[in-house]
Amino acid sequence: MQVQHHDYDAVVVGAGINGLAAALHLATKGWRVLVLEKSDMAGGAVKTRELTLPGFRHDLYAMNLSMFAGSPFFAEHQQLLVAHGLRLCPAERTFASAFPDGRWLGVERDLEATAGRIEALSATDARRWRQLAAAFGADAPPLFQLLAAPMPSLALLRVLWRAWRDRGTAWVAGMVRLLTLSPRTWLDRHFENDQLKTTLAVWGMHLDFPPDMAGGALFPYLEAMACQSAGMVIGQGGADTVIEAMLSALRALGGDVLLGTEAREILTQDGRACGVLLADGRRMLARRAVIANLGPKVLYGALLKSPNAAARRQRAKFRHGPGTMMIHLALDALPQWRAGAELQQYAYVHLAPSMAAMTAAYAEAIDGLLPRVPVIVVGQASAIDPTRAPPGKHVLWIQVRVLPATVRGDAAGEIAGRQWDDIKEAYADRVLALLETYAPGLSRNVLARAVLSPQDLERDNPNLVGGDSLGGSHHLDQNMLFRPAFGYSRYRTPVADLYMVGASTWPGAGTGAGSGFLCAKLLTHKQR
Repeated sequence: MQVQHHDYDAVVVGAGINGLAAALHLATKGWRVLVLEKSDMAGGAVKTRELTLPGFRHDLYAMNLSMFAGSPFFAEHQQLLVAHGLRLCPAERTFASAFPDGRWLGVERDLEATAGRIEALSATDARRWRQLAAAFGADAPPLFQLLAAPMPSLALLRVLWRAWRDRGTAWVAGMVRLLTLSPRTWLDRHFENDQLKTTLAVWGMHLDFPPDMAGGALFPYLEAMACQSAGMVIGQGGADTVIEAMLSALRALGGDVLLGTEAREILTQDGRACGVLLADGRRMLARRAVIANLGPKVLYGALLKSPNAAARRQRAKFRHGPGTMMIHLALDALPQWRAGAELQQYAYVHLAPSMAAMTAAYAEAIDGLLPRVPVIVVGQASAIDPTRAPPGKHVLWIQVRVLPATVRGDAAGEIAGRQWDDIKEAYADRVLALLETYAPGLSRNVLARAVLSPQDLERDNPNLVGGDSLGGSHHLDQNMLFRPAFGYSRYRTPVADLYMVGASTWPGAGTGAGSGFLCAKLLTHKQR
């Protein structure tokens, strides 16, 4: 698409989900917006490609769109996005864990079905599960409102005040405590069965929280209860249905999008951001704002040529989490799960045998070692959405959590190499061999595979530093008011009129488009 004007209200660098959310919301308010994307494909960590064979559509990174479907951004712009082609697929059977002893435990939207499986393990836990599910309807709104509020803000204070008024001091104190607890501590307080606790604790590993890391309890609680009450959502035909709808809507509103266009420098004048210099020499000017859908290390390390002291400190101190490997398979058939054929109906199947195994895998990765027994997340998108593959065929989405960005050795002593380009196939073999112990015969049904190492993730998207798919660690010292740094949690940067959105900013990783939407709302409010 040929851009007709080089003068905009806002220039957005990076066409990830948050950059597009910011651009789209601003466009609906009458702002003239340009989005720049270095890659030839928009989406950032939300991409879908025929990666293995023609007709097999693989979500490269993000698969679960539940956060997007439940987001304030989607609530405000749903009609527009649906009109531009957005299609979502609900999953009633959401997530399960398979265990080495041949048993399994799954959560589905049918409460009695879930509670019945739990009751087979512990009647006490089944009763407690029903209590948590019943209370979630009242507990969830203030929690989700907190996650949808700028940090800090009057809106946040209003959320806390209403929660205190409606629920009382004890409830507010309990929710604040939940934000500080480790997954194990919270689970031990509520349940007694180890397999149930393991099934829930593995959600912490999705967000850089091993079982004993403070601050990790919220995600297992929210994922478990949200899946129980509302199910899960994926994109029809691929997660990129969100991106394509956002692009179409933005262009219809007069926004410009340049893919395959590299931003070389954030332009500044009199201490304020005023535009972007492209690699081809063009200058795209921004009257009101430059919005960077980039992490601190990319923004302050590459595009801001003369960062001030505060920007340099942010870049130096910002800490990325462990790496991730993605393995994509084109299959003749779904995995034949040893624990039972019902597992084929679940969107996610986790392979993490115990909290001890999760703790060990995390410790090994942080120490620079290839984990002996990695945590594996198996996504069965084509079981929910058959359009992902040719008739009778399937795609399998395999996420390996967690891995070292820089390899110092192998915890199992079997892989000698240290460079991901040299060892990724060997490590993928380990992962698939482990998966085969849970799903015998899987290898016979593999038509093709594609392996993306942590290094490959960063090559595809420089924001995924070291293969960190979460935009930086979410530990307590780098979350909420401290994300990306204290004093900069409201998307401002040390440079006036330059704003940062994305997973490195509050409310963090995921497909909820939270930071882009919140930043755009703050900008439109500022201009009133």
